[in-house]
Amino acid sequence: MTEALVEQVDILIIGAGPVGMTLHLALAAGGQKSLLVDRRPQQAQQGDPRALALSHGARELLEQINSWPTRAATPIETIHVSQKGGFGRTLIDRNDYQLPALGYVVRYRDLAAALAANLTGNALLDDVEITGITPADDHVTVALSHAGQQRTIRTRLLIHAEGTPDDDPDVKVSDYDQHAVICEITPTPGHNKRAWERFTPDGPLALLPLGNDYSVVFTLPPAKADAVMAMDDETFLAALQTQFGQRMIFSRPGPRSRFPLALRMRDTLVKGNEVWIGNTAQTLHPVSGQGFNLGLRDAWQLAGILLENGVDRNSLNSYAATRRLDRQGSAFFTDRIVRTFSNDFGPLKLVRGLGLLALDVCPPARHFVAKRMIWGARAWP
Repeated sequence: MTEALVEQVDILIIGAGPVGMTLHLALAAGGQKSLLVDRRPQQAQQGDPRALALSHGARELLEQINSWPTRAATPIETIHVSQKGGFGRTLIDRNDYQLPALGYVVRYRDLAAALAANLTGNALLDDVEITGITPADDHVTVALSHAGQQRTIRTRLLIHAEGTPDDDPDVKVSDYDQHAVICEITPTPGHNKRAWERFTPDGPLALLPLGNDYSVVFTLPPAKADAVMAMDDETFLAALQTQFGQRMIFSRPGPRSRFPLALRMRDTLVKGNEVWIGNTAQTLHPVSGQGFNLGLRDAWQLAGILLENGVDRNSLNSYAATRRLDRQGSAFFTDRIVRTFSNDFGPLKLVRGLGLLALDVCPPARHFVAKRMIWGARAWP
């Protein structure tokens, strides 16, 4: 090991995933330098199996930093919402909002690559080990190991964007007792740019158009997820078909992965000279695809406030206050959907059916839901 180096930076961002890179590039577009650090090698993101549902609002933000992955994005033109074994359904259509698409589906690795292509050569320290974080009155000191060197970085502002926290006393966790099994499948006939949200007693089943295939988010209790992960392809397709119905026939399933699901909400977004954004601030259920879009809005709003007001405590307090409605509204929206629809209680099934029917026959109610999915806080109240 060589002798420690000491550096001074205005803004240090821990986490070079899409949310962290979006923040870095948004700051850079306004002339504010920042440094990204990440515990993973940069190429590790290319192995991430997830597909992301990005809202039209997210596209508008990413286009402003020249990071929209045009060729890799599959548009969603309609969304069909229904419940298994019950009446009621609704259809959300882009034409009702004069938009080219309601949203888009992009592989995580493709979005990460589009953002990384805009980083300068000295913007990122990857494959680091963070050995200490020491707050002080007017700065934060971060000790890390990188490329065989022990380095000490003193920053005016430390931003945490590194992903879902493990055991953190400042984060409230509500376990859904569900796992998401994800994979890609081929539908017949083709998807025609339609996404499906199918509510079942086990949890939501989402089909998201991705290229010529569907990206599947198959939500199940943990024991059933164990069984699904152990199935051969033919048995898995039959199980998926049972949950979805016979409107399409599925074939050619890709590799399956799984993730446990919980609602995680950090009590305080700002503490001293540290800020938490994206999944370090909140992790939502994947139903309706709100979580990642919320993280992008975190990054964009923080960048705007810092560029306008500078790096100081007033800016940080302003950020925390302005994010409250979007965070709480998005968390409440997704949490209520999951808890209302993930059961087979007869009277509640009737209420759900009436609710879906109301959305279908009452355009203002349908638009209320759709606009919040597309634009987040900009559509509230």
